Amino acid sequence: MTAILEPTVDSGTTPTFDSLNPANGDVVGTYPIQGRAEVDAAVARAHDASAWWGGLTFKERGDYLLTWRSVITRRIAQLAELSHRETGKPHGDAQLEIIIAIDHIAWVAKHAKKILGPQKVSSGLLMANQASSVEYHPLGVVGVIGPWNYPVFTPMGSIAYALAAGNAVVFKPSEYTPGVGQWLADTFTEVVHGRPVLQVVTGLGETGNALCTADINKLAFTGSGPTGKKVMAACAQNLTPVLIEAGGKDSLIVDEDADLTKAAEAALWGGMSNAGQTCIGTERVYVHEKVFDAFVTEITEQAKDLRAGDDAGAKLGPITMPSQIGIIKSHIDDAIAKGATVVMGGSDAVGERFVQPTILTHVPENSTEMTEETFGPTLAINPVKSMDEAVELTNATSYGLAGSVFAKKNGVDIARRVRSGMTSVNSVIAFAAVPGLPFGGVGQSGFGRIHGPDGLKEFTYAKAITRQRMKPLMMLTSFARDAKTDNKALKLITVMHGGSKTLK
Repeated sequence: MTAILEPTVDSGTTPTFDSLNPANGDVVGTYPIQGRAEVDAAVARAHDASAWWGGLTFKERGDYLLTWRSVITRRIAQLAELSHRETGKPHGDAQLEIIIAIDHIAWVAKHAKKILGPQKVSSGLLMANQASSVEYHPLGVVGVIGPWNYPVFTPMGSIAYALAAGNAVVFKPSEYTPGVGQWLADTFTEVVHGRPVLQVVTGLGETGNALCTADINKLAFTGSGPTGKKVMAACAQNLTPVLIEAGGKDSLIVDEDADLTKAAEAALWGGMSNAGQTCIGTERVYVHEKVFDAFVTEITEQAKDLRAGDDAGAKLGPITMPSQIGIIKSHIDDAIAKGATVVMGGSDAVGERFVQPTILTHVPENSTEMTEETFGPTLAINPVKSMDEAVELTNATSYGLAGSVFAKKNGVDIARRVRSGMTSVNSVIAFAAVPGLPFGGVGQSGFGRIHGPDGLKEFTYAKAITRQRMKPLMMLTSFARDAKTDNKALKLITVMHGGSKTLK
């Protein structure tokens, strides 16, 4: 169910922890708790490997990444089974996550050169004698701390993009899914013929702290907000830049002209898939009052056969992190105590390992079900008088990760008004599967971006180059500059920028 809090010690001297199947408690694997010495050694190896990896051409790196993509594709059943055992999610959901990750690897392998390679930049009239360009260089070694809920897709947004940019990577997977992380590193090492370009370090919180304070050039973290703050504090010791993807309290907005069948289907998937353990999942639903009753009827009908379990007929798996079960129950109980209506599930839906789907309506906005990330298979559905109210309530949170809007006429306009890094219109979570789009949030949901051109540039530094291609008309950067040259420069800048615009 979880990595044990008190490490065991094997016959030697290395402490270990167990990865357990959250559905039944069976041991999936046993892994070493690697400390500062082991982490520092991995980072040192990564620096050595980065000299080779970063020295390759974009095409050469791309070829290795495309080979890795093919290896994962051919062994997708093996990886999905391992993910299923470590997270408890249904095999089909584990496979879907891997499929999307594979597509991201292919995209980044093919687009890195165009985005990061040398690009001409206009020098402007003042510096017309200069040829200007910008290119993006790898940072060196990137540390990645990944989550357990999507142990392939989510960290791959940092790993593959950092690799494509020319960095070596040291990856600390969640203590709940170390096997998945090790599998990814092993297959990539196979592709690059044993070179330590992508390594895994396993362990608990102290291992992650050691990675934050190691000699890395950037740290990409996905997890809870409180842990993200600890990561930032640790990285601050060495002024190591960080990328933080934290939690969310995303909403799905339904306008009066929406397709209610599709909206209900999306809300149900967004809120319940992966047992609600999705940072970009749907937790709040705001429905125009004119179609509220019809929407609730529709989603209740669609959800009637949905259930959690470890058998083949169950669409939802267990709660992977046991400590979350108490949080889920407390949110449900708080909502009910403050007057929410239970449409499905409720407090009794929370079991020892599984939580059955729970739908609540008319949930007070001051309840924890509406203000804090629940991370379980619950949906809070409330009526609103207008889309203005829906947007206002959606934005009344410290989070700002993602969301969805269902509307036939004004969907995009409503989406633009939502304070979040990502919004899908007439679909749910679609942006995550588009490799060219940036992925990330604002506010307490974090900062920085993975995926797309922005995600590639996150793992580089911009290198600006000017090359004098002819003698300057005015030599400005010299102590030989005289008053005549100063006057010419003044006249030029006045002509260029001295005019005024009339404001209306």
